[in-house]
Amino acid sequence: MNRTTLSLIACTTALAAVTAFAALDTPAAPGADPATAAAELPVERTSLLCPAPSSSDIADTSYTSFTPVTKGTASGGKAQLQAATEQSADGTSGSKKGAGKKPAAPVLTPKSPGTPATGDTSGADTPAQVGTADGKYAPGWTVQETTEVVAGTGRGLQGVNCTAPDTEFWFPGASTAADRTDYVHLTNPEDSAAVVDIELYGKDGAIKSSVPDGFTIPPHGSEPILLSTLTDERQTDLTVHVSVRSGRVGAAVQALDDKVGGDWLAAADDPSAGLVLPGIPKDATDVRLIAFTPGDADADLKIRLASPDGLITPAGNETLHVKAGMTTAADLGDVTRGEAGSLVLTPTDQSVPVVAALRVVRGKGAKQETAFIPATAPVGKRATSADNRGKTSTLSLTAPTATSTVRVTASAGSEGGAPVTKTYTVKSGTTLDVPALTPSGLKGTYALTVEPVSGGPLYASRTLTSTAAGVPAFTIQTLPTDRGLVSVPRTTEDLSLLQK
Repeated sequence: MNRTTLSLIACTTALAAVTAFAALDTPAAPGADPATAAAELPVERTSLLCPAPSSSDIADTSYTSFTPVTKGTASGGKAQLQAATEQSADGTSGSKKGAGKKPAAPVLTPKSPGTPATGDTSGADTPAQVGTADGKYAPGWTVQETTEVVAGTGRGLQGVNCTAPDTEFWFPGASTAADRTDYVHLTNPEDSAAVVDIELYGKDGAIKSSVPDGFTIPPHGSEPILLSTLTDERQTDLTVHVSVRSGRVGAAVQALDDKVGGDWLAAADDPSAGLVLPGIPKDATDVRLIAFTPGDADADLKIRLASPDGLITPAGNETLHVKAGMTTAADLGDVTRGEAGSLVLTPTDQSVPVVAALRVVRGKGAKQETAFIPATAPVGKRATSADNRGKTSTLSLTAPTATSTVRVTASAGSEGGAPVTKTYTVKSGTTLDVPALTPSGLKGTYALTVEPVSGGPLYASRTLTSTAAGVPAFTIQTLPTDRGLVSVPRTTEDLSLLQK
C-alpha cells in the first residue's frame, strides 16, 4: 500500500470522526422548536434488578414482566429474568459455578410486547434476579416482584418494582427500632466488584457506622445488610443514603415489623424543594411522614393533601420544619378520612432540596399491615404497573398544579383477554382513584399503562391488596416515567469543520 493511499484512508477516517462528533454535539438553533431539534426514539436495551424476596420459608413470590407496545421498535429482540449468579460475563445466561453444570432456568421469559409474563418461586432460597431486555422488549420494560408471607415478622404483602442499576439512593423511612428488622439489599449486575457506602441519619444527624470502610459486593452478587448491625443506636425514623464508589448496584430497603407487617421501601426521588407522594389508600388508619434534607440549610415545608375535591391543609400539620442533616417525622393519623389522597410538599419560603417518604398503615389492633410511599418523579410520557389482579388493584392519579388528561390501558391478561383503554381527567390539585379497569375476558394478571395526553404534570401509584387471616395486606408502588424513549438530536453533516 503506497503513501498516497494511506493518506487518503487517514483523511477519510478523520472526516468520519469529525462528522460523528458534529452529529452528537451540534446544538439546536436559538429559538428552535424542541420537537424539531430532537427526536424521541425507543431505547434499545434495558436492565432491571430485583432483590432477593424473602428469608421466610413460607414466602410465596410471583414475578410479572410487561413491555408496552411502542411504535418504532425493531422487530427482533429478547428478554429474560434470571438469578444474578447465573449471569455470564457477556450478560447472557450461564452458570458461574463451574463448567459442565446446567444453568438454572430463568424465573420467567417475557412474552411479546403487550402481554404480561409471570413466574413463581417459594421459600427462603430465591436469589436476587438480573433482567435484561433488548430490541422490541426494551422500551418501558417493567418487572414487579410480589411476595406474600402469611406469618412471622413482616407478614403480609411485600412488593417492589425491579429497578435499573445506579450509583446513589435515598431511603427516608427506614428504622433500627426494636420491633423493626430492616435490610438494605444491594445487587451488583456487573463483571467487577462494586464498593458501596451506607450512611445513616437520625433525629440528631449522622450516625457513626460500625463499618466505615464500606461494603464490597462481588460481581453478579447480592448482599442484604442488616441496618441494626451498623449501629447500636435504636431509632424509629432513619434516612439511609447509599452511594457507590465504584461500579453500579440496585438498592432497596426491606422493612419488616414484628407487629404491623412490612414491605419494600423503594428509593425516593432525587432531593427536590417540592415533592409529591401519590396514592394514600382511602382506608389508611395511620400515616407517618419522614423527611430529610442533605444540605446545610434547614427546610420549611407546607403540607397539603390533594383530595378528590382539591388541595386541603391537614389540621395540626400545616407545616414541617426539617433541620439540615437530620431526619424529621410527623404523624398525620388518618389524614385521608375515607377519601383518596396524595401528599404535596412545597417550600414555605426558601427552596431547599428534601427527600421524603410515607409509612402507611391499614387495619387496626393485631390486624394491621404496612406499606411505604416514597416521593416520586412524574409519569412523564408513560409509566406502567406490571402486576394487577382485578378488583384488588387501585390506580391513583394526582395532578398537583394543573388539570391533566390521561389515557389508561389495561393490557391483555397473562393467560388471555383483550386490552381496554379509557381516558380520565384529573382536576388541578386533586387525586383520582381509578375504579378497577380490567381487560375484556381477563385470565391471569395484567398491566396498567398510564399515558398523559395533555395538561400539567401527573403523578401515579398503584395499590395491590389481599386478605389473609383477616389482615388487610397491601403494597404500594409509585409509577415514575418508564424511560422507554430517549431524545436523539436531529443533525446534519457540517464539512466546514474540516477547514478550521
